[in-house]
Amino acid sequence: MESNKFDFIIIGAGSAGCVIANRLSASGEFRVLLLEAGPSDSSPWIHMPIGYGRNFSNPKVNWLYSSEPGIDWAKRPIKQPRGKVLGGSSSINGLVYMRGQKEDYDHWRQLGNDGWGYEQVLDYFKKSEHQERGEDPFHGIGGPLNVSDPRETHPLADSYIQAAVDAGYKRNFDFNGVEQEGFGYQQWTTKNGLRCSAAVAFLKPARKRKNLLIKSEAHTNKIIFSGNRAVGVEFERKGNVCLAEAKHEVIISTGAYNTPQLLQLSGIGPAELLNKMHIPLVADRQNVGKNLQDHFNAPLMFELNQNFTLNDVLNRWDKKILHGLKYLFQRRGFLSTGVAYAGGYLNVHPNSSSPDIQNLLMLFTSELIGGPVDPFPGCASVVALLRPESRGEVNISSNDPKIHPKIIYNFLTANKDRETLILGVRRIREIMSQNAIAKYIIREFRPGSERDSDEDILEFLENSGRTSYHPVGTCRMGPDDEAVVDPRLRVNGVNALRVADASIMPTLVSGNTNAPVIMIGEKASDMILSDVK
Repeated sequence: MESNKFDFIIIGAGSAGCVIANRLSASGEFRVLLLEAGPSDSSPWIHMPIGYGRNFSNPKVNWLYSSEPGIDWAKRPIKQPRGKVLGGSSSINGLVYMRGQKEDYDHWRQLGNDGWGYEQVLDYFKKSEHQERGEDPFHGIGGPLNVSDPRETHPLADSYIQAAVDAGYKRNFDFNGVEQEGFGYQQWTTKNGLRCSAAVAFLKPARKRKNLLIKSEAHTNKIIFSGNRAVGVEFERKGNVCLAEAKHEVIISTGAYNTPQLLQLSGIGPAELLNKMHIPLVADRQNVGKNLQDHFNAPLMFELNQNFTLNDVLNRWDKKILHGLKYLFQRRGFLSTGVAYAGGYLNVHPNSSSPDIQNLLMLFTSELIGGPVDPFPGCASVVALLRPESRGEVNISSNDPKIHPKIIYNFLTANKDRETLILGVRRIREIMSQNAIAKYIIREFRPGSERDSDEDILEFLENSGRTSYHPVGTCRMGPDDEAVVDPRLRVNGVNALRVADASIMPTLVSGNTNAPVIMIGEKASDMILSDVK
């Protein structure tokens, strides 16, 4: 299958791209090419869940982006890790399986995106899923993506959940079920103690198909057009520039940073910017790269009086060896865990009708995820803003495809964002003060419990706030002429080009984005196959 002619070309083997490659090649009817800029997912650090800490800063599998300093708020660059490997960010993320709220998708439908309401997308979530707890009205079994509970509970997580209940919040046993609000254990995309990335779930079963060609370490430079129809792609692999032709469609699934970059490099974007970069204009689409959103968060950190956190393991060789052996022989222990054991969703702003804050309990403390942990037992209680009103943008800074795009977030520019985070910090401090968990806490050392005024909390957000690494929205879906893609994910202004990844979200979902992007891949696959008939 070394011909350069295909029915479909998919760019990006991430959470959506892997799904689409599997589904389009399943019948054997279509020849499919999947291009991925990064390497294969052969590293054991990818498959061991705790490896996210290493891969968050590993240039071999990570684009290692950084956002521009804000003008008024968050006046510093913030690291933006993104997966550059088969599986994309699903191969390096913190493994939390979270869909968001029913209201998120119903809001998309209310914006005019027919077919994207909760009742419609639920079927696609269930289609992908193999829920280890079993099948119910909200969950599927038999799908490629394994969803599991932690293999072991943890006394600090138990105490945290009890503290939330004592503070008046609900106990929630399924954040992806009837409602999201409340506190409980997280579920992860793991199977038998191993990461279940999109590559493991969707590509591994499809690799031997003769009609599917997967090319890793293949960096796409641009989409090739004949008039306004996408007819192929130019990519670079092992120092050679290659061309591939697409009979039916080109599908871009490279994420909220790379997708607008690739569209602009290909001549689709704001005419003024493209002219400045000496890129021939294919379609003047002013909103390519606009509408960037992410979950900004405040990591409250606590020193503990018990040696039962990941800090203790990483600071002692004997415990590293013990947990290494436990993982090797049992696939249990800290090496089998995702970034957050437990968490919660709560509504703090008086103008919010559903949860607007996500809380994550992490059993380690460090300045940055993947950085050195503190030399004492510690945990972090992360306060994340679920539905930001601040908007940013992504634009090319060069016509060279290898140069990183310019990422501008404008974090905290909306008053409500600042108000909600301040309220969220106060609520989570209330929970952490409950005796069920306070009995383990020596002190809050970041930012420190004495820093309690609005001004103190805002200063903390300024200096220590970061994102949850859930960028979306830069190729907004909508029924209007200003949208980048229509509700069937077809790029407006051209033909035979589709986008299917986090960039199409008109608004950010209330939770981690891996599961929603896999859902987008499932729905996109159905639409593509329907349209080609």
